Amino acid sequence: MPTPTPLIGVTTYLADDARWGVWALPAALLPAGYHRLVQRSGGLAALLPPGDPGTAAAAVARLDGLVIAGGPDVEPVRYGAAPDPRTGPPARDRDTWELALIDAALEARVPLLGICRGMQLLNVALGGTLVQHLDGHAGPAGVFDRHEVKPEPGTLLGSVLPSAVSVPTYHHQAVDRLGRGLRPSAHAADGTVEALELPGAGHFVLSVQWHPEAGDDTRVMDALVSAARGG
Repeated sequence: MPTPTPLIGVTTYLADDARWGVWALPAALLPAGYHRLVQRSGGLAALLPPGDPGTAAAAVARLDGLVIAGGPDVEPVRYGAAPDPRTGPPARDRDTWELALIDAALEARVPLLGICRGMQLLNVALGGTLVQHLDGHAGPAGVFDRHEVKPEPGTLLGSVLPSAVSVPTYHHQAVDRLGRGLRPSAHAADGTVEALELPGAGHFVLSVQWHPEAGDDTRVMDALVSAARGG
């Protein structure tokens, strides 16, 4: 029976020293745009802070859909590369947890959406590599830029976004060698891969390099929630 209000898990940051009010404590963090986007698309949002990767399959089994959120650079050792001087510090617990979640979602055929880092991590999970630095895809520190992306006709993304669209963007890394079975389904004007999907998965697997949670266009999340509902 289709799920009327799907439960969508969204991964989080883990901060050593977060500050709010009188408190300065370790905290699991996520920009509010993520859970609000899930809610606007008709889902229930559940936050998934980094945990024991051995519990990832059990966590995914309780979800109707999974979002791998944006965040820090993927550690280059994950794809067999030495770190570029411009690559950020590793978030090893998060890498391990989210890779386990991706594996579990693919195995269980749970609808999966990757956002920014989430797209890069999906590529790495399937044996791909990353460009460790590129310019022109972010504004000043902490400020989203915008640019146009062109979806590929005949793809899952092309059915969700049938024409070119301006999107919020903030990243300095991108897909290089594609992971197994992945298909690019959107590009920026400079040729950067802006979306990936997995046509042979047998279920909804989509990832985008931009940040839909920072804009007003709900269509990508709508598609995930629809798939999670059984539509």
